[in-house]
Amino acid sequence: MAGSWKLVARAPKPAVHAALLAHDEIEDWPSEIVVSGHEIAEDQPHAWVLEAWLPRRPRKADRDAVAALFGREAPEVVAEAVPATDWLTESQKGVAPIRAGRFHVRTPDHPADRDAGVIDLEIPASQAFGTGQHATTAGCLAMLNAMKRRGVIARNIADIGTGTGLLAFAALALWPRAYAMASDIDPVCGPVVAGNARRNGVRLGAGPGQLAVAIAAGMDDRLLRECGPYDLLIANILAGPLIALAPEFADAVPPRGHLVLAGLLESQERAVLAAYRAVGFALAGRIVDGDWSILWLRRRFVG
Repeated sequence: MAGSWKLVARAPKPAVHAALLAHDEIEDWPSEIVVSGHEIAEDQPHAWVLEAWLPRRPRKADRDAVAALFGREAPEVVAEAVPATDWLTESQKGVAPIRAGRFHVRTPDHPADRDAGVIDLEIPASQAFGTGQHATTAGCLAMLNAMKRRGVIARNIADIGTGTGLLAFAALALWPRAYAMASDIDPVCGPVVAGNARRNGVRLGAGPGQLAVAIAAGMDDRLLRECGPYDLLIANILAGPLIALAPEFADAVPPRGHLVLAGLLESQERAVLAAYRAVGFALAGRIVDGDWSILWLRRRFVG
């Protein structure tokens, strides 16, 4: 690759959030352009930047597409060249370890935490998302930890939209004799999950304590369906797909089974909860981290 580029648009936090939500609703957004948003500096919490990473020089159509995410009040969109490298890996390098519940998640740049009771997971920067830095991933780790403390028993686990495999690894660390499935719509996640599993001592396979991997959209996979039902299903994706998948998740989770949902803003929580209450789930717990909600739902038993 001769070099990579990014398109940069600076705007107030609400405008960048709205642009990210608009991006999530575009089904035919080019897969080679990855969009992210973050605050510019800790001492400027309301000044944000939206970045669109490209593996090539941006075209006018790319600039126009990024600007259109902001609607009529679009900020200036500036193109910046970045060194020839794996742009997503570089964007994740050097991130500090996180601690969520018993979990310590780090890249290989940082030492393991060997303290008693700590579950140390090493997730290198890669071509898949989910190194634990985002509030939704960290919130899911904290929620799984809380569920374990409250006595939840998981014997059959599914992690939908697994990315790097982190949440599946975390669930198996808490329930080490469970059967587990990890799936993602992105084919690149298959080898990424396999590599991270080896790195963290997670065995791949279909037996107890092992992890099977599928590439699928939602529950649209024969193996994923046949390995159910799941008494713990984790889905850290987006609010729109979560709402659309509610009936399929209801079919995959038996009465008294558990569901952890993330990837939704707190402002989207009411719509997501309504979709899942309609198919038999009740709210068992929630975590709010910044603008993001993590929901623990339980399938109601109808006797």
